[in-house]
Amino acid sequence: MSSLPLYKIVIAGDENVGKSSLVRQYCEGRFETSRISTIGVDFQTRVVTLPEGDVKLSIWDMAGQDRFEVVRSGLYRGTRATALVYDLTNPKTLEHLQQWFEETRANSTCQKFVVVGNKSDLVSTRDTKTAEKFAQLIGADHLITSAATSEGVGVLFSRLAEMAHSIS
Repeated sequence: MSSLPLYKIVIAGDENVGKSSLVRQYCEGRFETSRISTIGVDFQTRVVTLPEGDVKLSIWDMAGQDRFEVVRSGLYRGTRATALVYDLTNPKTLEHLQQWFEETRANSTCQKFVVVGNKSDLVSTRDTKTAEKFAQLIGADHLITSAATSEGVGVLFSRLAEMAHSIS
């Protein structure tokens, strides 16, 4: 039996923004170009070393399709930190983050957020002003990642672990 603190974190956002790819890159160190959409929820665990010691993350990858909203609502309980992920190549996914924020906050009150622009490998220029404003509005950090190249992936999950650990 593990004596490590266990923290539930959620990866949320529209379908095809790369949530599962981010989790797979972090937990398994691999990237797949084609992927079947998550049905309901998928989760993995990983031990993270923080300055205060090791913690275990239970990483919940939420399905992004609207039809799973009723299923997702019950799965947020106990969440300590959430990554709100959008696709840097698809501005509509950024527009939907407010809905994701409201959904996750309504179903788990003790949590912190980070806003994540994914697929940086597919854009040559990054206009992130709107995303940064949204992140500031909800009191969150804004990070840029690429599940394909692993850019920022370790930083993202370390930040989620730090946020989850900081909640008393």
